[in-house]
Amino acid sequence: MPTEKATALVLRTVEFSETSLVATLMTREFGKLGVLAKGARRLKSPFESALDLLCLCRIVFVRKSSEALDLLTEAKLLRRFRPAGRDLSSLYAGYYVAELLLELTNEYDPHPELFDLADETLAALSAGESVARRLARFELLGLRLLGHLPSLDCCAECGAPVTLGRQVAFGPGGLLCNKCRAGKRHVIVVDAGVIKTMQQLANPQGHSWQRLETDRRLMAQLRGVLNNYITHLLGKRPKLHRYLASLER
Repeated sequence: MPTEKATALVLRTVEFSETSLVATLMTREFGKLGVLAKGARRLKSPFESALDLLCLCRIVFVRKSSEALDLLTEAKLLRRFRPAGRDLSSLYAGYYVAELLLELTNEYDPHPELFDLADETLAALSAGESVARRLARFELLGLRLLGHLPSLDCCAECGAPVTLGRQVAFGPGGLLCNKCRAGKRHVIVVDAGVIKTMQQLANPQGHSWQRLETDRRLMAQLRGVLNNYITHLLGKRPKLHRYLASLER
């Protein structure tokens, strides 16, 4: 069978036998893949340590025509994910990036821009950048790239423009006007500054989001909005949400 080459991030590994692993990879060229890595658990593995969680690697694999797992034949380590310092928040943020990629993408549905965003985010976390801001950037721009971004400038129900006063209503689909918020469940009220920050973080153009000045209260509100929205989008609470409370501090 012909082989394929790709650049991949390791999202998850599961022991398959005494010597092998099943790995879930996010590739730039092919999207998410499930692969069988024979011999990966041996002391002298042909993959060395390229299949550690969140490693960036260059892979060669045989694509199966049936529903069987693809067969990984080579993996060369390009970069490890090594969070800066002793702060566990960077580590949890990296794991959360992997969880979102697992939950929000489908197999063989490539999103090269999302891959580049994830790779950039993990590199920034390793370099010691602001965890809260960098993670929110990944979530919001990632949601935009996948077509799931909440409405941040008009009403999610009727499409009417929403003027950002001191506070605004935010529902499961995004902003709500005064008319549409009446009688709606799961609606929260947030400061307009939170929405403005989300708009900048979700903007794919420029680097103005890196110069954002935010305080602890705003970022705590932003984390709450994102947690609620992503939980509603997935239909369940992501496992890493319980560990992200440290970002508010």
